[in-house]
Amino acid sequence: PLATGWHSNKFLNPARDGAVLPILHLNGYKIANPTVLARISHEELDALLRGYGYRAHYVEGHEPEKMHELMATTLDTVIGEIHRIQSDARRNGFAERPRWPMIVLRTPKGWTCPKEIDGLRTEDYWRAHQVPMGEMHQNPAHVRILEEWMKSYQPAELFDGNGRLRAELAELPPRGDRRMSANPHANGGLLLRDLRLPNFRDYAVEVTAPGVATAESTRVMGRFLRDVMKLNLEARNFRLFSPDENNSNRWQDVLEVTNRAWVAQTLPWDDHLAPDGRVMEMLSEHQCQGWLEGYLLTGRHGFFSCYEAFIHIIDAMFNQHAKWLKVCNHIPWRRPIGSLNYLLSSHVWRQDHNGFSHQDPGFIDHVVNKKAEVVRVYLPPDANCLLSVTDHCLRSRNYINLVVAGKQPAPQWLTMDEAVKHCTAGLGIWEWASNDRGQEPDVVMACCGDVPTLETLAAVDLLRRHAPDLRIRVVNVVDLMTLQPASEHPHGLSDHDFDALFTIDKPIIFAFHGYPWLIHRLTYRRHGHDNIHVRGYKEEGTTTTPFDMCVLNDLDRFHLVGDVIDRVPNLAAKAAYAKQAIRDKLIEHKEYIDRYGDDMPEITGWTWGHEAAAPAGIRSTEADNV
Repeated sequence: PLATGWHSNKFLNPARDGAVLPILHLNGYKIANPTVLARISHEELDALLRGYGYRAHYVEGHEPEKMHELMATTLDTVIGEIHRIQSDARRNGFAERPRWPMIVLRTPKGWTCPKEIDGLRTEDYWRAHQVPMGEMHQNPAHVRILEEWMKSYQPAELFDGNGRLRAELAELPPRGDRRMSANPHANGGLLLRDLRLPNFRDYAVEVTAPGVATAESTRVMGRFLRDVMKLNLEARNFRLFSPDENNSNRWQDVLEVTNRAWVAQTLPWDDHLAPDGRVMEMLSEHQCQGWLEGYLLTGRHGFFSCYEAFIHIIDAMFNQHAKWLKVCNHIPWRRPIGSLNYLLSSHVWRQDHNGFSHQDPGFIDHVVNKKAEVVRVYLPPDANCLLSVTDHCLRSRNYINLVVAGKQPAPQWLTMDEAVKHCTAGLGIWEWASNDRGQEPDVVMACCGDVPTLETLAAVDLLRRHAPDLRIRVVNVVDLMTLQPASEHPHGLSDHDFDALFTIDKPIIFAFHGYPWLIHRLTYRRHGHDNIHVRGYKEEGTTTTPFDMCVLNDLDRFHLVGDVIDRVPNLAAKAAYAKQAIRDKLIEHKEYIDRYGDDMPEITGWTWGHEAAAPAGIRSTEADNV
């Protein structure tokens, strides 16, 4: 990540942006080994930094007084260079990428600590990184060394007889907003301004009946984000971040109102590159995460889109931001900042030509591990739900919002009014797909995620034909954390409400986007947990058709029907022929894809409540960037 970070200067516009002064501190050692850049020649180091696009200024030595003077002089010099670069660009406009200044500070490791301890080299060696005086209770010599070391800093010149900092020294630190902790850029919530947001309802997909309309959910989201960008161009407080996947994840409409940020060389045929672009694209998930964190911490807003399988690259960075938010929630002077928003698309169930390497929904599990006060996880089943969730995320503060949604053409289930109500509740019964109103259901068909929702509804459709007397309740979950008890998460359902939805004694067939055991983790305290049977991704995948991905992981409609037959009391005998029919369909499916390389027409053309029709729209991902 650090090697990539050096290239941020290719995205920094001196006419409009701020600046960073990199200081490379070369003290020679890590925890127990030399550092690489400290052991290459001055010429090689200078060439490396020049190749990165910097003009390096060197502050080197070991005598403190001389080094302080040299550092102060060098800081004045480089700040002057930065001001000249910026003033020229702001007066004359951006012309070419400048060579920004930086400082290489070379000092001894553990500078000014004891030269040796117990006869072993300490200053200017890796031992200074350790605890070289670890026997304070047993070794009086260590106490003497520590005392001499502390006295070498002349504390009597710094503090008066009462231990207070001397008045003349207390006058030196800056005051007001010049203090580091009081600088508004270090407490971004002080600078935060609400985004101007269009009415997300204006971007609704028209749904005249469930499953009739087809749309690419993230493309619809992209149109909304385009106008969010447009409304906030003057405020310059909104950016999108992506590791070269903005268009692939269907956000390309944003490029109608802005460009990709770029100040390196451009060629005549380059597309949507400009110094003032507000879409940040670099093929480094680490860099996108770091940029977005910095953008939020200084009082702005953003959204990070990424392929689902590769977001794991920034697991550790996510961890630290989540921990920071958790602590800051309990520091009263820290103002809330914009939420860190992720869109994960190109997800596990639609990797038609990328294959097994691109199939991993485990970031959801990683996010759920963090404190409930910080994390939110949304899996909208269609475009209208995604619009509602997106609007909510952009308005939220001090959260990490994870949104998982597909980019391929898919059936649309809910009108906008229905979607808003559904997303506000976080989960609920889909009455139009259920037939148990006024009665106890025989089975609850639960689903979370766009593809699991599709397969669940297709399974319900089959069950209605093969077992018309079966009472089925369909429950869709968009806010994953509602599954936890209210005592564990602010969005969690009360036990009473959970039991009312899922029952306490009926089989629950749960089709989930991610790894099945996550649902068990979230619901293990619920009364009906023993009745929950979860289907999800079980690490089976390859380059295959969309429906075959479901079959490989037992998430398809036929396996779900089989689960119902096996788990509803007294149904197995009545539905013996139905079970044989679905077994035959799975064999037919395998033979068909082996022969034609595509899913059967009755799968691709299935529509809720109707016989299979001809398939509509693109079903593969070959045209990702079109």
